[in-house]
Amino acid sequence: MAEILVVDDEPGIRELMREILEEEGFEVRMAENGAAARAALDAKTPDLVLLDIWMPDVDGVTLLKEWKSQGRLIMPVVMMSGHGTVHTAVEATRLGAFDYLEKPISYKHLLETVKKAMDSRRAPATTSGNLDRLGQGETIRRLTQRLNLTISAGLPVLLQTHPGAGEEIVVRYLTPPDAHSLHVDSPAALADRPAELLEQTKGGLVFVPDLSVLSNMQQKGLTLLIARRGEFGVRVVVASPRPLSELLTENRLTQDLHDQLIHAVVELPPLQSRREDIPALAAQRLEDAFVRLLIPPRGLTASALETLTGYGWPGNLAELDALAGRLALEPGNGPIEADTVKAMLGIDATPASPAGIGLMLDLPLKEARDAFEKAYLEALLAQCGWAMSKTAERAGLDRTNLYRKVKQLGIETPGRDKE
Repeated sequence: MAEILVVDDEPGIRELMREILEEEGFEVRMAENGAAARAALDAKTPDLVLLDIWMPDVDGVTLLKEWKSQGRLIMPVVMMSGHGTVHTAVEATRLGAFDYLEKPISYKHLLETVKKAMDSRRAPATTSGNLDRLGQGETIRRLTQRLNLTISAGLPVLLQTHPGAGEEIVVRYLTPPDAHSLHVDSPAALADRPAELLEQTKGGLVFVPDLSVLSNMQQKGLTLLIARRGEFGVRVVVASPRPLSELLTENRLTQDLHDQLIHAVVELPPLQSRREDIPALAAQRLEDAFVRLLIPPRGLTASALETLTGYGWPGNLAELDALAGRLALEPGNGPIEADTVKAMLGIDATPASPAGIGLMLDLPLKEARDAFEKAYLEALLAQCGWAMSKTAERAGLDRTNLYRKVKQLGIETPGRDKE
């Protein structure tokens, strides 16, 4: 039996809705305020939430933002208000609400909206395979639910990505069975022939790898492509290493495209935020490397797995794949030890030695300082996935000074600079 959570501070409205919904065969839980709604969601995820906007402790829009930021917006949410405005309705929809009801809510309108919301959840999400290569923990389970809900509602998907986090795995998953995906590696095609891209991918998926590099004309083409995707039965997935709000503030994103994508943002979580997946992923990637290289397989010791689990993984799954390939080529017959893993990750297994300082004693102070700064910034950039904003924050510098330092010290950044 489908379950609906009704969140409203007015007892009369809660009771009336419960009577109506239970008569229609739904199981109903109730919460009188924001705190009770949080507790109810912690206890069990309902199939649908009817959420009042104006409540004494916390408003419904704040709760919606909170659930979205926590990756918990995996069920349709219908907002309700007796003091609503068009702006409030639009804002709630942009944040991920399924629909908006203005009080007093008619019996017919309530049931119609509930049915549509339930149908969006029940609609089969036609996907290919699963996301096991990203992991099998709770975080990936929630990611799967969020993706399924998004595509069942017929929305585009905006993947908030991190370097090497595995967006290609998500793209394969979201590509309908027996269909093909088109990676838009040349952004110019978006400006020149968006309709042609839809025609080429009819019934399949179009993937735009990096929203942040698109020009205004390319963004207009992408907006048109998203608007017409239904005519061709095409799913649209767009990845962005930066939040939409930042791009919009810096005038690097058109308002129209922002409005198309803001209600369908799905974060692809970095590896360090789901350490419970790392041991299984490491074993899987290592086994793949042995098969690929036609080498007899070897395992990892418990201490080696512990080292991998505790590492920061700035390069995410791409870094894990590269490490697995290197470990597979290590000579030996028994399980791979932690010392080998630490050496490859650049983790010093012993207390820091003053040897590096000793080597600098032959240098003038300025050259020694430059050598230290270069080594420090290279290590910090790598740890932050070469993201300039994050590195600047960690180093206590503003971004302009960091760019100047990187150029002055001759630090090579892989590919284009990341924000």
